[in-house]
Amino acid sequence: MIRFGPAGIPLSCKGRTLKDGIEDVHNMSLTAMEIQLVRVNTFRDYPDEDFIGKTIREIDDLMVLEVIRDDELISDPDEPIDEDDELICLNTGIVRSFGELTDLGKIAKRLDVGVSLHTPNYIDLGSNNDLTEACMNNLRYAGKIVNELQGDVVVTSLGLYDGKMDEEEVDMNIVENLDCLLGWWQENNLSPKIGIEITGQQAVFGNLDQVLDICDEFRGAVIPVLDFPHYHSRGCGCLVEPADYVNVLEQVFPYCDGKFYSRFAGVEHDGEGNELRLTPIKKGDLVFEKLADALADMHPNGTIISSSPLLEHDAMYMRIIYERMVNKRIAKAIRANKKKEAMAADD
Repeated sequence: MIRFGPAGIPLSCKGRTLKDGIEDVHNMSLTAMEIQLVRVNTFRDYPDEDFIGKTIREIDDLMVLEVIRDDELISDPDEPIDEDDELICLNTGIVRSFGELTDLGKIAKRLDVGVSLHTPNYIDLGSNNDLTEACMNNLRYAGKIVNELQGDVVVTSLGLYDGKMDEEEVDMNIVENLDCLLGWWQENNLSPKIGIEITGQQAVFGNLDQVLDICDEFRGAVIPVLDFPHYHSRGCGCLVEPADYVNVLEQVFPYCDGKFYSRFAGVEHDGEGNELRLTPIKKGDLVFEKLADALADMHPNGTIISSSPLLEHDAMYMRIIYERMVNKRIAKAIRANKKKEAMAADD
């Protein structure tokens, strides 16, 4: 089974909460939604009297992510809050509280909508500066949110080459910081995988080989995220025929634990390995029908997220095209079987 869905709350959704988005995705006969954590605006607060003795999950009207107690960071959502604690809160309009995520996860499961999350695009684990520390926190917050939603994947890039540091040093910092992050991930029993995204710029860490090397380094804890427009751009328009898609899919499948995760949109690129902008699927030189043709023969399980500016419209378009390709093959197989049966009867 392949799940299709938008990168964010559908544009046509009348409400803008996460609950509205999940329900709208289901009503459109889509089965996936990638939450966009575009900006992480956190602030610190002190607990009201009503919060004392409650856990993060039990607070109804404030999105508390973590607690600072005696200079120690507490991430356990079941730890009761003390009056002298300092709360780390997320300013977001998509949910009211951390506890609401649990209920939303149950709704998504009931409606058969697979939930994932994309971190901000400016993630940088290579520079080892103040931004890197903030990015590590953003990834931790993303992991807690997706885990509470019972989601599968936190999608992220890892860093960039800004010319201030040797590329090998950047790569080493990325590996060390990711190792530290995964240690925290394990200590807090988070189940989602970290999805390392193939990126669309030469100056950004994340070509296919680099992503697969990271997956080898942290086997089982991270998976590759095959962003087709990014890969196509880095390869100067390399995805042309179904065989091109088969080639890259076969490279990532061994790391995907039976379910691949990908993103698709139209794209414009400069022909020198750099993405310029994402476009609706019917524009640009990246043709979804070629991917659908390849997938209809391969029969994999996975998710394809529409990162197109048209979001849910193009997600539904992809689902229809893919189902049409599959149905053609089924009809062809049925005709072939009938022909065999008729020939056998004549004999």
